[in-house]
Parts: sequence; structure tokens; C-alpha cells
Amino acid sequence: MGIALGSARAALLWSRFQMRPPILEDKHLSEPSAFTPETLLREARRQKSLPIARVPGVCVLDPDGDIVRELVQAGRASRDPSWACYHTDLYFVRSGDSAYGLIGGAVGASFAVLVAEELFASGCRYLLSITSAGQIAPLGSPPYFVLIDRALRDEGTSYHYLPPARYSEADPSLVDAAQRALADVDLTVVRGSTWTTDAPFRETATTIAARQAEGILAVEMEAAALYAFAKARGQPVLCFAHVTNQMGRTDGDFEKGEGNGAMDASRLIATIVALVDPTR
Repeated sequence: MGIALGSARAALLWSRFQMRPPILEDKHLSEPSAFTPETLLREARRQKSLPIARVPGVCVLDPDGDIVRELVQAGRASRDPSWACYHTDLYFVRSGDSAYGLIGGAVGASFAVLVAEELFASGCRYLLSITSAGQIAPLGSPPYFVLIDRALRDEGTSYHYLPPARYSEADPSLVDAAQRALADVDLTVVRGSTWTTDAPFRETATTIAARQAEGILAVEMEAAALYAFAKARGQPVLCFAHVTNQMGRTDGDFEKGEGNGAMDASRLIATIVALVDPTR
């Protein structure tokens, strides 16, 4: 009898496990975090003997790192020695009468949001992300930019910030302002939705076709999580997808343009920084 009851309970638990994955369990989204970016940075500063310092009001995430590499090589970016993050370097970049912080290499939803948390804990007041993306909708030959107004949540990080939903939505006022500012800039920028995935090498033909039928323009790895973080934390975040490839399905793919795409991306950044720079 005891064995039978034990088997029945095990079957019930297994059934519950199958119906509800752990990523959706025990998420008390209104409860404060036990581990915070402030405490992590405090301990990093202690271990590295760094002073408390603020980052620029506008910061930019460059997951590919091509913008960072090109600007450093051109002598336009200098490393900030006071940035206490264990995982990244922060660079200071002059842009006309303004300046911004630039971090390369934070690839993927969880890494991008980890860095976003640290930046806003350190004085950032506006975060911009420009990530390389694969083409879903055939809008022309890459490269070009997508101003992301919403992102499909096919990743894990966003579910730790917001209740389950199909999309993470950008703040419409930020998207509208950026669209107006970029209208007179000689760059190809389209507005629309993207698909955020944690697994770029599991983009199957069937899934790609379904995303295209849904009206999605490109696939990338950060936007859904960054927009979920932005809404949950009440912080301004704007994401762009730099559509640079067709996921390796054509010869000569992944050509990003002049300076590995950094020249066009820098012009886009300069436009947004001039629009939102909180020191102005």
C-alpha cells in the first residue's frame, strides 16, 4: 500500500513538473531581490581597491564588441579604470558635445541584463543596446537596423522580471522619439518586432517560417530581456537590431559594413545620445 501511494505521489509530482517548467515556478516578482547589483559592485570595489564612481548618464551595450574595438583603435574610446564589474570593461567615448559609456561583449539575455543592472546602479540614466541580428523578414540585403518596438520572449531572463507573456514591449515614447530623430539620418532603419532567443544554433527552418508569418523582422539575443528589465525597474532602455546576416545560409554572409559596422552604429549612437543626453 505504501509503495502504491508513493508511486502515485511521484506520478503526480512528475505530472506537475511536465506541465509547469521551473522557470515559471516560485517567481514572486514584487518581492525585493536578495542579491543586488549594489552589493556585488561594493564587494568588487573592495577587492579591487576601487573608488565609488559614476558611469556616464547614457551607456551603450555592444554585444559583438566591434564598436568598442574600432573606437579604441581609432583613439576615440578610453577605458574607465573605476568600473568595478567583474565581467566587463567600460569605455568612455566623446560624441560631439556629449559623452557616453560603452561596454562590449555582453552577449545574450542574462549577461546583458546583469550589466544593465550594474550600470543603472552606478548612475546610468538611459541605456541603448545595438546587437547583431539575423534576418527573418526579407526587407532587403543586410546590413540595416531595426528599431525594436517589441521582442518575442523566447529566452529565460525576462520571466524573472515580468509575468509570462508573448512579447516584451518597449516604452513607446522612447521608440517614437528615436524614430523621429533618425528620420533625417542617412541610415536604413525600420521599426518593428524581433525574436529574442537563447539558442542561436537551434533556429530551425520551421520556427523561422513561423516567426516570419508572425511579422517578426529579425532574431537576436537580448532585447526581450532588456525590455522586461526596463519595465520592471522603471528604467529607460532602447534596443536596436543591426541586421547583418541571414544566419549563414548564403555565401559571404556576416558582412557588417565599414569598420565591421562600427561606423554606421556610431552615427546611430551619436543621434540618440544627442537626443537623450541627460547632461544637456
